[in-house]
Amino acid sequence: MKNLNKKLNSKILPVVFGTKEVRRTWHNEQWYFVIEDIVQVLIESLNPKDYIQKMKIRDPELSQGYGQIVHTLDIPTKGGVQKMNCANLQGVFRIIQSISSPKAEPFKQWLAKVGGERIEEMQNPEIALNRGREYWKKHGRSEKWIQQRMMGQETRNKLTDYWKESGVKEGGEFAILTNIIHEEWSGLSVQDHKNIKSLNKTNNLRDHMSEAELIFTALAELSTRQIAESEQTKGLEDNKIPAKRGGKIAKDARLALEEKTGKRVISGDNYLPRISKND
Repeated sequence: MKNLNKKLNSKILPVVFGTKEVRRTWHNEQWYFVIEDIVQVLIESLNPKDYIQKMKIRDPELSQGYGQIVHTLDIPTKGGVQKMNCANLQGVFRIIQSISSPKAEPFKQWLAKVGGERIEEMQNPEIALNRGREYWKKHGRSEKWIQQRMMGQETRNKLTDYWKESGVKEGGEFAILTNIIHEEWSGLSVQDHKNIKSLNKTNNLRDHMSEAELIFTALAELSTRQIAESEQTKGLEDNKIPAKRGGKIAKDARLALEEKTGKRVISGDNYLPRISKND
């Protein structure tokens, strides 16, 4: 569980304010939060990027110091690691000063609480694991699903660790290899799979997978890593080969199961909040 502890203790899970998720990453011994998520929480804008630009125009002092407040950091997403604008607690508080919202004060208190939780997690990594479980429970997952999700994440971590060591670049190249594996085993690109589940770009596909989808994803990534390690592949192009081979192993297993059961593994089910007909 070493890799799993490491990942859960850093950047795998967003935090929740009300019903909204705020992505974050641990950088220079402190939390950095995705600015677009902060704005989305406070003003519920359909276009947080546009609001941020207008906010900077309204507040020249913020605009002048924006480069010191904002850091472009790697944020894990389903398609791989993406670079996003982030700020630490002090920077977030400065940005909030330029946002007129009744949610501002409760949000400040919430951020302070989140910062304190990080200190607790550093002292006792088991707390991070338990919070991960509680996060998924809160969103309706069963204990069986949670266990499979966590084990699948550990498998994923070992694969991405190998990619880093073999010269694959985080971000775009991770996303390319991930998509090759996924398309090979499932017959769908990552985006097509998300579309079937009615997910948007901010939703993590794995958080909406069925138990079977998680298992076959893990099998594909486990197979990919073991093939890559045996062949000592280096760089993006070399690693495309084990990605396809690993994905095919899971594909063959999926097809065999579907033939025996008469049921498709790929599901359109998701864990999105249900919308009432009266809403």
